[in-house]
Amino acid sequence: MSDNTLPLTKESNSVSLQCPMLNKTNYTVWSMCMKDIFNVHGVWDMIDPGTSTYVKKNNMEIALLFQSLPEGQIKQVGNNETAKEMWDAIKSCHLGTDRGRETRLQTLMSDLENLKMKETSTIDEFASEISGFASKAAAPGSVIEETNPVKKFLNGLPRARFIHMVASIEQVVDLKTIGFDDVVGRLKAYEERIKDEDGKVENQSKLMFTKAESSKSRSYDQFKGRSRESQATRGRGRGPGGGQGRGSGNPSQNRPND
Repeated sequence: MSDNTLPLTKESNSVSLQCPMLNKTNYTVWSMCMKDIFNVHGVWDMIDPGTSTYVKKNNMEIALLFQSLPEGQIKQVGNNETAKEMWDAIKSCHLGTDRGRETRLQTLMSDLENLKMKETSTIDEFASEISGFASKAAAPGSVIEETNPVKKFLNGLPRARFIHMVASIEQVVDLKTIGFDDVVGRLKAYEERIKDEDGKVENQSKLMFTKAESSKSRSYDQFKGRSRESQATRGRGRGPGGGQGRGSGNPSQNRPND
């Protein structure tokens, strides 16, 4: 087969894939997507291991890269003759040199070490944060071990809310073999359970508060009723002339004439 021919299957010819646009913050996700697109078209071997010499493969890969790069990035890497050179140049632009990537990885691992779940966060939100750190660490070329995210995930949970479930998981399963998604699923189920219990307690508290307020309102109404009755009774005991009895008023008026 000639170097200028490109063997493509019918499946790859019929597939139309949209290349993601690279920006300043999405290199990790962009590189994952582009790798899959290159694999679908059967041209990833131009980059890894980079030993392929097919001209059409190289041209296709360059064309796909051009579709996914902003104009400014194309001007920076577009003069490279091979797709691998372009790929490596893009990687260096976004991740830096090997020494810079190592520093970046150490910073990511330090941030992961100190990561804690916020009291207002959910299990899904915290799991996404952990997964995000793993993806970022994979980009510089070092993959976080599977057990590391599991342990960091469990250690980062608020103890007051999840201590019983964490203790149960650590006693029942082997953290060296259990998958990250499995642990997340167990904690999500537990989170839903305690949320339901909290809802029941809250409803009971509201019911008790409503009953207490109703009782206070009835007591106050009864007190007002007794107060009005007492005032009416005192009013009926008063004499004519403004309610004053005999012997009241000005003493000089009640004294007989001399």
